[in-house]
Amino acid sequence: MDTWSAAVMLFLIMDPLGNLPVFMSVLKTIEPKRRRVILIRELVFALLILMLFLYSGQAVLDFLNVQQETVSIAGGIILFLIALKMIFPQAGNPLGLAVGEEPFLVPLAIPMIAGPSTLAALILLANQNPDRMADWTIALGAAWIISAVILLFSNLFHRLLGERGLTAMERLMGMILVMISIQMLLDGISHYFTHSSGV
Repeated sequence: MDTWSAAVMLFLIMDPLGNLPVFMSVLKTIEPKRRRVILIRELVFALLILMLFLYSGQAVLDFLNVQQETVSIAGGIILFLIALKMIFPQAGNPLGLAVGEEPFLVPLAIPMIAGPSTLAALILLANQNPDRMADWTIALGAAWIISAVILLFSNLFHRLLGERGLTAMERLMGMILVMISIQMLLDGISHYFTHSSGV
């Protein structure tokens, strides 16, 4: 895999377009002047976490004796719970924050940007070609920049879609997220049993 193929793969896994409804929903009760500051802060946190996993993710998992299958299963459960709250919204926003409460690390930086799938992909790239870390760093940087630009212009999408369009898109993405989370959960369980039977 070349650098730009890796960048495209990471961008698709980050899925900033799919995450737009979540970001806008979480930030809609925040004062407009604070939204951009919060978003930039969460994007920077996510980049630091992604870089950390790229360079030391496998070592951390090995130290904790955690398998990649466990990361996939845990990520699937978290995304499933988030998806249910998107489909059946309650007062405030779909992620359980109080109205006006600022998100910090969770849920925007983790798992919306630096999600389990992205972290697992970075670990995989680093494990398969450890001599090409500079290429993977460039690929991650490119995917992050494009994702950041899309998310920073979320207000433009909000104006184009309106409140009703945003609500419809949020519930649609919730349905898609349910399917993705269940697939992630099933993949993790399948890989776990395959790994266990092969030992």
